[in-house]
Formats: sequence, C-alpha cells, structure tokens
Amino acid sequence: MAIEYLGLNEINGPLAVLEGVKNASYEEIVEFIIDGSEKKLGRIVEIYEDKAVIQVFEGTENMSLVNTHTRLTGHPMEIALSPDILGRTFDGIGKPIDGLGPIVSDTKLNINGLPLNPVTREYPRNYIRTGISAIDGLTTLIRGQKLPIFSGNGLPHDQLAAQIVQQASLGDNSDEEFAIVFAAMGVKYDVAEFFRRTFEESGVSDHVVMFLNLANDPVVERLITPKVALTAAEYLAFEQGMHILVIMTDITSFCEAMREVSSSKGEIPSRKGYPGYLYSELATLYERAGIVRGGSGSVTQIPILTMPNDDITHPIPDLTGYITEGQIVLDRQLHGQSVYPPINVLPSLSRLMKDGIGEGYTRGDHQDVANQLFSCYAKVGDARALASVIGEDELSPIDKKYLVFGREFEEQFVGQGPFENRTIEQTLEKGWELLGILPREELDRIDTKVLDQYYHPIEVDLAAKAKAEAKQMTE
Repeated sequence: MAIEYLGLNEINGPLAVLEGVKNASYEEIVEFIIDGSEKKLGRIVEIYEDKAVIQVFEGTENMSLVNTHTRLTGHPMEIALSPDILGRTFDGIGKPIDGLGPIVSDTKLNINGLPLNPVTREYPRNYIRTGISAIDGLTTLIRGQKLPIFSGNGLPHDQLAAQIVQQASLGDNSDEEFAIVFAAMGVKYDVAEFFRRTFEESGVSDHVVMFLNLANDPVVERLITPKVALTAAEYLAFEQGMHILVIMTDITSFCEAMREVSSSKGEIPSRKGYPGYLYSELATLYERAGIVRGGSGSVTQIPILTMPNDDITHPIPDLTGYITEGQIVLDRQLHGQSVYPPINVLPSLSRLMKDGIGEGYTRGDHQDVANQLFSCYAKVGDARALASVIGEDELSPIDKKYLVFGREFEEQFVGQGPFENRTIEQTLEKGWELLGILPREELDRIDTKVLDQYYHPIEVDLAAKAKAEAKQMTE
C-alpha cells in the first residue's frame, strides 16, 4: 500500500525536500497533489537516511510546505510505447501534445534504460545517407554510431537538423524500416514550430517521433527529455526491428539545466560551474547508441551542441569528443561567406567511416576520394596563408590552382541548397570534378588504377577566374 505524506520540509527552486520517508529508492517517481486538486510529478534525485530530495517536473509554483500531499509510486519513470508513436508529438516528459490522445499500450519501459553489455554489441558497418555531401563524402555517418554536430550561437544548426530529418535514409536499395526520433531541449517556441511545420510540409512526419521541451518549460523536464527520446528509440530499434536515427538538440541546454539543478542541490561545482558528474551523465546518453548482436535494429545518434563562445575546449564539446566517435564542426567564417551548410571539414571526422564505406557499402573509390579531398583542402590553407603575405599575383601556378580548388570546394562540394538531396554517387562525382582542377601528379592519395578510371583533368582559366572574383567583390 502506498503511503501518503502530508506537507513538505523544504522547497528550493525546482527541488522539494521530504523527511521521514520509508522504503524510498533513487529515481523513484513521486506524485504531488497541491490544494487537493492540482497534480504534479517528481523524481527522487537524492536520499540521505530518511530524507528524500525530489525534483518537481512542472516546477514548484503554487506548492508550499503545508498544502502538498506526496505519494511514492514505488517505480522509476516509465512511458507507454507502441508502434503508434510514429508520427506523434510529445512534450519533454513524454505526454502527447498533438491532440491525438494518449498512447494505449501494455508496454511500459523505464526511461533510464539498461546498459548494453559490450560483448553483445555488434560493430557498426552500414552507412546512413543524409544527402549532404560534406557529411556523406567526408564524415560518413554509420549505423549505430554517435556523431555530434559542434555548432555555435547564430549558426544554422536547426536548419541543418531539419534537412537531415527530411533527407536521411538507408540508401536507395534498402528495404529495411527506418525512422527518426527528434528531441528538442530548451528551444524557443518559434524554433519548435519551424521543426513541426517543416516536417509536416515535407511529408516526413509519419516516420518521425518528436519530443519538444520549450524554453519556458520547467528546467527539470530538460533533464528527462533525452532519456524519454532514447527509450522510444530503443523500443523501436530493439523490439520493433527498425533502424532509428536520434537527433538531439541542444545538448548544451541539457547541460545548463544540469548545472542549475546541481547548484540548487548545493553540490560542489567542477569546471565552469558544471557538476563533477557531467561526463558520466553525457556518457549515459551517448552510450545508448549501438547495435545488439542477433537483433535487426540499430540506434544511431546525432547530438547537436552549441559551443559557448565557439570554444571547442569548453567542457561540453570537450567531454562529448571523448565519448563519441568523431564530430562535425560548423564554421562561423564559412557561414559569413554564405556557404550552407558551413561545415569545416578539416576538424571534422568520423572514426567509424572507414568500416562502412567502399565496395559493397557506398562505392569502391569513396575512401580514396575522401583522403585526397582532405589532403588538397589542407594545402589550400597553406596557399591562402602565403597569398596573404606576398599577394595572390606572386603565387606559383600550382598554388593559384589550389586557391581555385579551395573556393570551388567550399561553394560546390560543401555548399549545397537547403533542399538539395545528393546521392552518394553525385557526391563522389562532384569530388572527382573538383579534383580535376588539379594536375594528376598532385593526387598522391589515390591508387593509380582508380585514377585511370575516374580522373578527368579540367582546364581552368586562372586569369578569368581571378577577374570574375574581383568583379564580384567590387559589386
């Protein structure tokens, strides 16, 4: 029989303290009744002897020490799940907000999940196509991988996330089931509406599950949203056999909420005021990606985080880089040049890319093209640095070609329309077209047989190019 406790001993921000508690457990869900009518939920986040510290999901407004009845439920937070969640929109704690009624199901899963036994994990192999050349060609996303996007305030990561949701697929020849779980944390109302409207208008909302935590929602809900979304993804992947792509934005909002709640609890802060368990909390989320041996589904993650002051050494991107298998970095300078998506390919990488591309996956020349494009674009930086010192006119002919290659690479390969969905063949052909600007002897990362098959030199009138660019700059 559940025991009901009358009154509270302390209220501090989103936290309530209850003393004299018996048989309580960590992460247990608590029900509050305020003034005999209003209901709220909370979860126990700390237990000390007979004292329980409870996070209140809807915030502690209207709650006082004398008007609140508290009941322990005896179980952690669970959400009802069924295949009907596809095409639905929920709030940050899993309640439907699309007016279509609750999910009716006998299946209820603990949102904290269960850690995957490393022995049962299968190594990720096949790729997921996003239709974006800078990702598919150079930092390929592999099923079961966690590949974050490092962005900054004002950069178009929301637009990029929406484009990935609209275009992502398992490839043209795949007949396996694919769906997307989209979790937004601490976003403004207009951003949430942008996502919702974009998915509906593009016709992809029937295979998208959305969890929206708005900026004016209680901060405690923000800590629950990614866990609820990942539980839904694990259900669809491991019980329904689907391949699920989870996009979470913005992880920085999640970490800020963690810092705020930690401060309310009086915990000793660590780097930049974040709690000492920031690493383990992030790992708890990221490590829920993967493939289970013997199963037919997979969970792939693209967490998006905004780096404060564009600082990649900040604790959030720093710890994320330790846990995940690579990163995609958005660049403010490219954004200033109107390049979309402004992906800086040099600091970006996908550590699992080599095992999910090539013959049988994408195309046999994929790895060679990627290696050569990276190498040539790195040399573009050297040519630009030299041109800034001695002037572009004094450069050697090969350095001038590298400058042309760099501009064309940023505009044609990295840059593409927000609704342009490229196949892997179109991406690779675009890469070969750009490599044709350079002499064959400069392409030292590609096998000779592959060069014989795909390389076609392109004559570039350097003087005409320079003249056209000078005219464009003056206009």
